[in-house]
Amino acid sequence: MTVVQFLSAIAAVAGLTFVVGSMLGTGLSLTVAQILQPLKNARLVILALLANFVLVPLLAFGITRVLPLDQSLQIGLIVLATTAGAPFLVKEVQAAHGNLSLGVGLMFMLMIVTIFYVPIVLPLLLPGVEVNGWDIAKSLIVTMLIPIVLGLMYRSHSPESAGQWAPVMNKVSGVALLIMLVTGLGLNLAHILDLIGSWGFLALILFAVGALLIGMLMGGRDPAVRSVLGLGTAQRNVAAAILVTSLNFSETMTLPFVLVASIVLPLILIPTAHLLGKRAAAAATAVTAPS
Repeated sequence: MTVVQFLSAIAAVAGLTFVVGSMLGTGLSLTVAQILQPLKNARLVILALLANFVLVPLLAFGITRVLPLDQSLQIGLIVLATTAGAPFLVKEVQAAHGNLSLGVGLMFMLMIVTIFYVPIVLPLLLPGVEVNGWDIAKSLIVTMLIPIVLGLMYRSHSPESAGQWAPVMNKVSGVALLIMLVTGLGLNLAHILDLIGSWGFLALILFAVGALLIGMLMGGRDPAVRSVLGLGTAQRNVAAAILVTSLNFSETMTLPFVLVASIVLPLILIPTAHLLGKRAAAAATAVTAPS
C-alpha cells in the first residue's frame, strides 16, 4: 500500500465517521418535534429553498460568466451550486451558537430536495450529463438519514442515556473532522496549489462568500436564524457533488475541483461559524449583564 492509498483510506474512514457520528449525536440531542417545529414556518422554508436552489445556482452561473474559467471548472461550480444539505452544517451551527434544531431541519429538507432536484435540473444546466437520483439518495440515506433516525429512536426510548452518549458522539465526530481535513489537505495539496492564484480558486472564494451573504440576507434579523441560513446556504453537499462528478467527469479537472471545494468550503465556513458564535456569546452577555 502506497502513502497516497493509506491517506486515502484514513480520509475515507474519517469522513464516514464524521458524518455518521454527527448524525447520531444530533439524533441523540434532539427530538423529532424539535427538528420539525422550525420547518412549520412557511416563510422561512420558502426563503431557504429560494436561496439554495434558485439564487445560489444563479450566483454560480454569474461567476462562470464573469471569470474566464475552463469548462471543467465551470461544470464543477454548477454541480456544487445544485447540491445542498450537508452534514458539515451541524458542526458549523453548533460553533455559531445558532438554532440547532433549525439547522438539522434545514439540512434534511435541503438534502431531500437535492435528491429530486439534481437529476431534473443538472441535465438542463449541463446538457449531456446523466444523473442517477437513486445513487445520490442511497449515499445520503445510509450515511445521514439512518444514523439520525436511530439516534432519535434511542432518545425517545432512553432520554437519560442518550444525553450521556450525545457528547461522546460529538467529540468522536469532531476528531474525525479534524483528521479528515488534515488528510484531505495532504491528498489534495497539489490540486490546491494548482488552483491557488488561478481563476478557479477565486471562483470558489466568491462562491462561498456570495452564498453565505445570500443565506444571511434571507435569514432576517434573528442572529440564531440568520447564521443557520447563511451557513446552510454556503455549505454545499460536496458528498453528492463528488458522486455526480465521479460518475460523469472523472477524467477531467471537474472532480479535483470539487475535491478541493470539499476542503476549502469548511476551511472558510468553520472559522466564520466560530466568529459568529463569539458575536452571539458577546451579545448574550451584554443582554444578561446587570445595568
